[in-house]
Amino acid sequence: MIEPDLDGRTVLVTGSAKGLGRAFTLACAGRGADVAVHYHTSEADAREVADRARERGADATTVRGDVTDPAEVERLFDGVERDLGSIDVLVNNVGTFAPVHWEEMAFEEWKRVLETNLDGTYLCSKRALPAMREGEYGRIVNVGYASSEKGMVNPKNAPYFMAKSSVLMFTRMLAADTQNDGVTVNAVSPYVVENSAEFPDELPRGRPASYEDVIQALFTFLEEDSDYISGTNVEVDGGWLPEDV
Repeated sequence: MIEPDLDGRTVLVTGSAKGLGRAFTLACAGRGADVAVHYHTSEADAREVADRARERGADATTVRGDVTDPAEVERLFDGVERDLGSIDVLVNNVGTFAPVHWEEMAFEEWKRVLETNLDGTYLCSKRALPAMREGEYGRIVNVGYASSEKGMVNPKNAPYFMAKSSVLMFTRMLAADTQNDGVTVNAVSPYVVENSAEFPDELPRGRPASYEDVIQALFTFLEEDSDYISGTNVEVDGGWLPEDV
C-alpha cells in the first residue's frame, strides 16, 4: 500500500465516526497525521475513533456539526483549528443515501440528500481553502460515486446520483481555481464498499471494495510528490460498468 508521510499534517474527514470515514481517519492517524473526528449525531462512536487514533500516536479531537449549515461548519472548523491548528487535508466524505423512487420521496428527504452530498462539500471546501492558500499547501479529496461522471442516473435514489455528478464537476472547477495555490483537489469514487447496506447479486471480482482498496486511492492523492495530480477522479469499482450508462 502507498504510505504517505503525514507527520505534522492536520486531517479532517467529515462523517468520520463510522464506516469509510472512520477508516480514512484511522489510516491517516497511522501515517502520522493529527486528526479531527467529525460527527453529527454519533458522539460515542466519534469518541471511540479519537481514542483509537491516539493509540496510533496521533493528536485527536472530536467535532460536531451539520455540514449543510454554514454556521455549524464555521463552528466545527473553529474547533479543529483551536485544538489542532489549520487543516491541511480535508476529505469530504459525508453524503446521505436514500434508495427511494423519486416520486415516493418526501421533498425534505430529496433536499437532504442533495444538501449533504453537494452543499456540504461546497461549504467545507470553501471554509478550508483560505488557510490552505495562505500556507501554500492543501489536499482536498471529495468522495464521489462510481460511474456518476458517465451520466449515471436511476429513478431510485435519483438525488444521490445527481449530487455525486455535481461533486465531480465541483472537483474539477476547484482544481482549476487552485492550480497556483499549492492545493490539489481530487475525487475518490467507490461502487459498493464493505459497509454498504445492501449488495447487488453480482459484484466485480466477486466482492465489494474493502476499506483498504479505497484508502489506496486516497493515499495516492496525499503523497507529497502528487502535487501535480489535481482535478482527477479515481473510480474504485473493480471495473464495474452499469448497464444503463
